[in-house]
Amino acid sequence: QVQLVESGGGLVQPGGSLRLSCAASGSIFSTYAMGWYRQAPGKQRELVARIASGGGTIYADSVRGRFTISRDNAKNTVYLQMNSLKSEDTAVYYCNALIRTSATTTYDYWGQGTQVTVSS
Repeated sequence: QVQLVESGGGLVQPGGSLRLSCAASGSIFSTYAMGWYRQAPGKQRELVARIASGGGTIYADSVRGRFTISRDNAKNTVYLQMNSLKSEDTAVYYCNALIRTSATTTYDYWGQGTQVTVSS
């Protein structure tokens, strides 16, 4: 069994910063790509940023230059540093990770979500 536990969400004023963390634990052989998605009320879940096991990254156009994704492979943890936050960044942020749990099983896991609210 694998769990992804997120932390770091909250309320912040426009222009402020937050750092999200997501730690994977359990029966982990290998952790491949990890990423962050978000879902605002009434909208579909969308990719925010993703990082490969080797460090390659992709970002949504709306956050490029403001958000930075990173990971600590030894800790099976992914981070999202969010700067210059805007009201349109308000959403529930979900951690995602592609994890091998055995020689024959790889599965896409999701965290429970953490609320980020940008408001004055």
